Amino acid sequence: MKYKFIDKSVFFPQEKILVVADLHLGYEQALNEAGVFLPKHQFKEIMENMKKIIEKTGKLKEIIILGDLKHEFGTISSQEWREVLEFLDFLQEKTEKIVLIKGNHDTILEPIAKRKNLEVKDFYIKKDVAFLHGHKSFLEVLDKKVKLLVMGHKHPAITIRENVKAETYKCFLVGKFKDKEIIILPSFFPLVEGSDVFIEDTNLAFKFKFSGFKVYVVGDKVYGFGKLKKVGKLI
Repeated sequence: MKYKFIDKSVFFPQEKILVVADLHLGYEQALNEAGVFLPKHQFKEIMENMKKIIEKTGKLKEIIILGDLKHEFGTISSQEWREVLEFLDFLQEKTEKIVLIKGNHDTILEPIAKRKNLEVKDFYIKKDVAFLHGHKSFLEVLDKKVKLLVMGHKHPAITIRENVKAETYKCFLVGKFKDKEIIILPSFFPLVEGSDVFIEDTNLAFKFKFSGFKVYVVGDKVYGFGKLKKVGKLI
């Protein structure tokens, strides 16, 4: 299955499959209830972003969400109910099938999914590709028949410095783990860029050596920066 990066998504052109990760809908209400006021602009940005991506892909057969569709762990906020349902309504107009992968924030996603007759899965395997969130491993995704693992959870980002100026960008990480190729997606979440790719200790269920992974930075388009160990010497 050949793929390409479009903005913060992975697109498999031949199969017409689009993959995104870590939207964290409802984040603003969670902060508001914690005493931090934040205007609710995230959903509008996410919708505009998805529309632009789907304009490039055309009609899809499958859209796969790699976990953390919503933000709250132990409840479903009013903002989550409203935004997740509207988001799924939009996706159902653009694709034949939606696959929801359970992330660590999706402990109570099933009630919303059932409203749209959707199932929440721990992982999803299509041909020789396994899609999962990344906070847990499963024997099925480690099967030798699986050649590519596609996951989120890490929210990879890289900070590029020039003199006193520093700017952080979301990025993809692509590398090898045993006999498999790995793609780690950036978060689709617009409010926070993510976690530094040079920090090896993440909550991923896999012990990757990121120094050998290639970095693809999301800007006005997706730029290949080469292997992380070489990028580290340049910035």
